[in-house]
Amino acid sequence: MKILITGADGFIGRNLCLRLQEAGYTDLVKIERDSSLSELETGLQEADFVYHLAGINRPKNIEEFTEGNSNLTKQIVDFLLAKHKKIPIMISSSIQAELDNVYGQSKAVAEKQIERYAAESGAEYFIYRYPNVFGKWCKPNYNSFIATFCHNIANDIDITINDPSSVVNLVYIDDVCKDAIKLLTGIIESGYKTVSPIYTTTVGQVAELIYRFKASRSTLITEEVGTGFIRALYSTWLSYLPVDKFSYTVPSYSDARGIFCEMLKTPSAGQFSFFTAHPGITRGGHYHHTKNEKFLVIRGQACFKFEHMITGERYELNVSSEEFRIVETVPGWTHDVTNIGNDELIVMLWANEIFNRDEPDTIARPL
Repeated sequence: MKILITGADGFIGRNLCLRLQEAGYTDLVKIERDSSLSELETGLQEADFVYHLAGINRPKNIEEFTEGNSNLTKQIVDFLLAKHKKIPIMISSSIQAELDNVYGQSKAVAEKQIERYAAESGAEYFIYRYPNVFGKWCKPNYNSFIATFCHNIANDIDITINDPSSVVNLVYIDDVCKDAIKLLTGIIESGYKTVSPIYTTTVGQVAELIYRFKASRSTLITEEVGTGFIRALYSTWLSYLPVDKFSYTVPSYSDARGIFCEMLKTPSAGQFSFFTAHPGITRGGHYHHTKNEKFLVIRGQACFKFEHMITGERYELNVSSEEFRIVETVPGWTHDVTNIGNDELIVMLWANEIFNRDEPDTIARPL
């Protein structure tokens, strides 16, 4: 299948082209800003599907709206009809097509051109009125406030917020691309389409989240970046980091026993760290009322010892890095770990809560 993409060098175009290639659609005709009319027409003549993503949203003058949106679309439609082509076409429009402004009007006219093409040719058509689209590779200081916020905050540049309470509706670039690729299956009905999910938030909330992403490198407290809008925004934020900020240091504490280093903390799922112990060294010797931990030996040999605080019952087990075994601490049992090997012991540690110095729930009680 030969697929033509206008605006292939734009924000959505770059993401979509890569996604298409990953999905096995490698015969792509990429029409970019500097492509000639003959290149466009040759591509249209050979194409089996058209993604019409090109458009103008930040013109040097008002006339460019008409030229880059409605007129370009008319050129494409007129050529396809003149050549008696009946190929599916998708166009990226905007929710502003419903508004009475020059940009919105140009998008609405472009939509009508696509409808005309479908009516006269019988071809399938798909019109997407996108709200604000965000994600990696969007140009900052141009048309996306999220791109601008991510770029500026990542590079220690101030941002300007006129109305932090302003409500915005957003769609994520990955969802846009997934929906667009589904059109190639031939089972999607023609018409106006929407991408889901749509995230509704405010400009102020977006800025606050991005600042928290940045601060997490010093506080070590990560947001809930595994699902939903925060997941998408965090990935977007990371994509704007300059290469010299791809890494950062975390605090570590060293004494005669070895090293203790914290890696990551979460608001609701505890924290991750690791520690080392020299041969013969014992660490721990305390108990918890509620806090619990998981230990994983990733190098060396360790002996874990436990004693019940009321009954005095004792238990111990030896664990080595040759077997990936999780050892859990149980509330009400004092516990310690001893390096019984000849090499340095390295143990990964997860605790179910962030350490609170005011209420540590860690009571010393050597075995």
